[in-house]
This record gives sequence, C-alpha cells and structure tokens, in this order.
Amino acid sequence: MLNEAQILGLTDAISIPALLDRYPRRPGTALVRQVFRRNATARGVTRKELEQRFRLLLATTDLPEPLRNAHIAVRGRFFEVDCLWRAQRLVVELDGRAVHGTDLAFERDREKDRLLIAGGWRVTRITWLQLRDEGQAVVADLRAMLEAA
Repeated sequence: MLNEAQILGLTDAISIPALLDRYPRRPGTALVRQVFRRNATARGVTRKELEQRFRLLLATTDLPEPLRNAHIAVRGRFFEVDCLWRAQRLVVELDGRAVHGTDLAFERDREKDRLLIAGGWRVTRITWLQLRDEGQAVVADLRAMLEAA
C-alpha cells in the first residue's frame, strides 16, 4: 500500500499523513500509521549504524569476515563497496534511505551494480529493516552466496 502511495505521489505532507490526522478513527488508520512509523525509523539510520548492525550480526555467525569499505576496479572505474569477500567475488552494499534514497543515489547504485556484475562480481544490497527484522534470513542467504562461489 505504501509503495503504491509513493508511486502516485500521495505521501507528501498534505496527503496521507494529513488524512490520518483528519480521520484518526477510520478503519485501517492504525495500520497505516504503523507503516509510516516503520518507514520513518528506517530513514534516520546512519551509515555507521548500518555497518555496526551488520558487524554485530556477522559476529554471531561462523561466516568469514569481509573487507570493509574496500575498493574494486572495474573497466577503469574505482568503486568503494561496503563489504567485500574478494575470493568469492561477493559484494554487499548496506543501503540506508538517508544516503541511498535520493534520485541521484538510486541512479548511481544501479550503474555501480551493473558495472560490478558485468565485471564478474555478485552484488547484493541489504537494508536496515532486513538487518533488524530478518537477520537470520540475511545470514542464511549470505552463507548460500559464499558457499556457491
């Protein structure tokens, strides 16, 4: 629902939040407020918080430690990646909305992914909400990606 509202441009200050204030007891209002709060929480997460959460998650596993904030050269371009398992050619990008939620970041992230994948790297993006709510699934997926290499 929130995704469709964002696509339609209905999430500015005079749309859904204003309607929630105007009609606080309408059916579904509590659920919509919860979705907005969850989304707002994820927007304020810093890069440092994301990296720390990921580091703590990995510390609970037997997965190998990645290189952090590592550099990769592809087609004469240099990219800094958040986490790198060089031998397995796996890149993990930790995406927070504060940095990756802008139009420019969206375009740059897709270009970076495309060039890295074309250069033989596997790229996966992990968000704050995934780390917070689906940590064990993230670990299982990383394990599968590392073992597949």
